[in-house]
Amino acid sequence: MTKDKILLGAHMSIGGGVHTAIERGCSINCTAIQVFVKNNMQWFARPLAREEIRAFLEHRQRGQLLSVFAHANYLINLATTNPQFHANSIRALSEELTRAGQLELPFLVLHPGAHLGAGEKPGLEKIAASIDRVFRKIPKVKTRIAVETTAGQGSCLGHSFEQIAYIIQNVREPERLCVCLDTAHIFAAGFDIGSEAGIKKTFREFDRVIGLDRLAAIHLNDSKTARGSRVDRHQHIGKGQIGLDAFRFIMRDRRFRKIPKVLETPKGKELHEDVANMKTLRGLL
Repeated sequence: MTKDKILLGAHMSIGGGVHTAIERGCSINCTAIQVFVKNNMQWFARPLAREEIRAFLEHRQRGQLLSVFAHANYLINLATTNPQFHANSIRALSEELTRAGQLELPFLVLHPGAHLGAGEKPGLEKIAASIDRVFRKIPKVKTRIAVETTAGQGSCLGHSFEQIAYIIQNVREPERLCVCLDTAHIFAAGFDIGSEAGIKKTFREFDRVIGLDRLAAIHLNDSKTARGSRVDRHQHIGKGQIGLDAFRFIMRDRRFRKIPKVLETPKGKELHEDVANMKTLRGLL
């Protein structure tokens, strides 16, 4: 297996324009990156200008990245009980999918949402209905939603494979959905991925309940918190509670070869931490 063809990288900042994420990723030899399509802590942004889209699509280094995908902003909650928040969430998600589509990104990673006390089933039903509304608004956008596995903090949904499968099975256009698996989240949610046997079993379960054909991306994060803690805190690879077996398995398994594997671990402007984490991961090959 050639190391350079592994789809590996990190989340990159778009500070200074979306095209700058390409430069940042290439500067540390990423082959895959994840980006926000706008400020991730604001509901809305002015539409992307034609020049911005062109600067991204025609960037001379764009071809060095074999996979670029997007992550939705953190305010969106499709299960919220607050009508204004819900309206904002529908609009924000529609606009971000549109932006991702303009940048020709294959999918937008989304945390499914938190039911805020309304209950699991009503929350999941609301998420599915909300996704239907979003897709009705933007019938021509090709970018899919990649539902992300969550740690299950508070009333957050998506911490079991069954919950994610429920969402996929209950939307009108399931072909417009895929899944992003986060190692820190599933560990915090209680999945035993601390050993090779445990991670193998977890992926068998994923395949049985959701289907590996739905897996579009993997977030490679170690966990600061213990298994089953339901607390979402990312740590550098091999420095957290998960241990290296899970990461070794993911890096070596041929089934994940074409699936982008991206870090979301803490880092400074110089990206030294990303470089160190990628070196650790490549060393597991």
